Amino acid sequence: MTLARRLLAVGRVAGRRTEAGGVRFVALLLAALVLGIGLGSLVAVHAVYAGKEEHRAARTPVFAPDRAAGQRAADATAWLELGDSLDDERPFSVVYVSPLRGDAPLPRGLDRWPEPGEAVLSPELRRAGAGEDIDHRYGRLAGTIGAEGLDEPSEWLAYVRPRDGLSPDRAAGNTAAVAEVVTGFGPSAAGHMVSGWEPGWGGRNDKSAWMFQSVVLGLLVLPAVVLLVVAARTGAHTRDRRTALVAALGGRRLDRALIAVGEAGPAAALGAVISAAAVGAALLHDLRIPHTDYVLSASHLRAYGWTAAVLAPLAAFLIVLATVVLADLAPRRGASGTRPRGTSRSAWLPRLAVLCPLSILLAVYGPGLVPPPVLPTLTSWAGTVGTVLTLPAALATVTALAGNLLTRRARARGLPGTLIAGRRSSTHPGATARLVAGVSVALIVLMQAVAWQGIFGSQATEARQLSVRMDRGVASVGVLGAVPASAVAGFLARVPEAEAVLLTTRDGGGPAGRSVTTLYGDCAALAALRLPCPARESRETRVAGFPEESSLADLFRWTSYENGTLLIRRADTAALTERAASASADRDRETSTLALVRPDGRPLSVPALKRLSHEVFPLGAAVEAPGEDDVTAGAVNRDQGRWSALFGTIGIAVLALTAGLSAMAEFLRQGRALAPLSVLTGGLRVFRTSAAWAVLAPLALAGTAGTAVAAAIAAPITSGDESHITGGLILTAAGVVLAVGVLLWAWASRVAVRQARAWRPSGD
Repeated sequence: MTLARRLLAVGRVAGRRTEAGGVRFVALLLAALVLGIGLGSLVAVHAVYAGKEEHRAARTPVFAPDRAAGQRAADATAWLELGDSLDDERPFSVVYVSPLRGDAPLPRGLDRWPEPGEAVLSPELRRAGAGEDIDHRYGRLAGTIGAEGLDEPSEWLAYVRPRDGLSPDRAAGNTAAVAEVVTGFGPSAAGHMVSGWEPGWGGRNDKSAWMFQSVVLGLLVLPAVVLLVVAARTGAHTRDRRTALVAALGGRRLDRALIAVGEAGPAAALGAVISAAAVGAALLHDLRIPHTDYVLSASHLRAYGWTAAVLAPLAAFLIVLATVVLADLAPRRGASGTRPRGTSRSAWLPRLAVLCPLSILLAVYGPGLVPPPVLPTLTSWAGTVGTVLTLPAALATVTALAGNLLTRRARARGLPGTLIAGRRSSTHPGATARLVAGVSVALIVLMQAVAWQGIFGSQATEARQLSVRMDRGVASVGVLGAVPASAVAGFLARVPEAEAVLLTTRDGGGPAGRSVTTLYGDCAALAALRLPCPARESRETRVAGFPEESSLADLFRWTSYENGTLLIRRADTAALTERAASASADRDRETSTLALVRPDGRPLSVPALKRLSHEVFPLGAAVEAPGEDDVTAGAVNRDQGRWSALFGTIGIAVLALTAGLSAMAEFLRQGRALAPLSVLTGGLRVFRTSAAWAVLAPLALAGTAGTAVAAAIAAPITSGDESHITGGLILTAAGVVLAVGVLLWAWASRVAVRQARAWRPSGD
């Protein structure tokens, strides 16, 4: 034990005294930290998915096996789940509940029954919908849903108790708004629990857990492993000589392993402790994840807290130590022997660099030159793979050519720092290629991931683009349940600035089985819509094609009405309201939509109309702008795509640190050789200049050129006129790499200057 402690102490002292000891300490610390957080994130993903499933099952309604018996039971509740959305946001569930008896079971998360005309909302729905006055959309606010009633803190959910109650009788309304009889909630309740009936949209929209964990593995854990490998070999020149000396003195492999552990142990332990503290903070409090606006539930993580907060950092600590030991004990090819090494190992880089522009052109323009549907995708992939393989060589070749120019300029103007940097860049392009490879590949992978994620929301993107050009003075109103004509008339009377028409559709009535749509409206409304008005109410006018100049053209474009025959019938306000009321009560035979149009073209406020509908109709109404369904449906993919951008940016930062630390260690390894230049040049500026060209310049080139190339080859993947690779993403990715480069350049300059000031002539 005494020898083991001494060997560990030797390792600790040796780690502090080597030229790149501080760089390696930071690299190992960051590797253990990122690896611990990455492994903890894998556990967190599993914990969140398991916790959400548990909460969803616990709040799933249990239906009475016999409706009549359930309705007579003292513990029965009428239950109806509908949907709603905020402007340009994902849809969420609105559950209408009404106790059939006073002691009916409460849904999870509610501490009391709301009074008739009251609503209980989730905290995040209240926060997100504050701009639309969501607190008063469904009635008076009775409180917020407790955490036990939500599958996660970020969930949007509303429970509403209608003013007039909720009847489970199918005769009371149409099949689109039929309440069920609920006798309890969760697996422990007696009755029949139907899979898929749990409230909320999370179960329908969530990707599989393995897909999320794959993102964490590829964009967080893998960069951490790359950083670990580079950190393990940082400063290897000095350690290899030390290992050879220990072996010559009779040291065993175990002795050399203890020295390696003593050198790397403090850094790995500190990184593991910090990662454990970060995971522990998530166990104590709910955390809002930046950029995604997602709230990570501490209660979900606590079920797996031991694994996430202790085992994940411990595993990271052991992995770091094992990697360091294996790296130090591995035999070095060419470490012994007297044959001189060749100098042409990087001769292949210029030849490979020539293929880079061809690969970029193939990825950008190739998909448009081959016939669809398979060949464009294969061409894009081939160009992307070719760019990944050749871009580092191209950047290294450009750097080598720039090094020759720097050398000539430095000789002409007497710039020693620039001369050294230029000579090194032109002589060792392979080192530059290795330096920029990880960063450039990470940038390409990030842009590709964001672009392919955007494809899944392409329909919503197109809808959002068209909605900007659409007539915002149009809104459709789908009344739910059976309502009296007086309610429809009261609703229309409170929207005096808009004209109203009713669209009803029956399938199979037209030629070749096509649907027939009938439009009802008075002459004033039809004139405002630029449509003909029949001479008498008993007559109808057939329209061959809907006028594009009409305000309803956008509504027709985004509904099934466009594919059928259109008939126009004249109807005054009384007849229109009667027809709308009867159509809302019988959706089995036909579908109907009440359309509101502002003749002046000014936009209608959809949130205000939604609130008005809940004030007038028992269950409100489905109020939408043209194309809103496609926009809200695609918002889910947009929100999920933010995770790829977040983890990708973190991965790029880690790989930029990896490349920068490697370059910095290589630069500092030459620190003692450069130290005499402080005497020859009469200053220390040479070290700052050399560090700038050795550390900052390659990272800056990889960040700017790599981001531009990555965005260019990802552009053809996106659909529509708007690219999913936004300017903010491009600036963020390039900015992260540049920020890391500036930070490491300042650090390398400071260490090199300190080494130069400590140098004293000693015959070297």
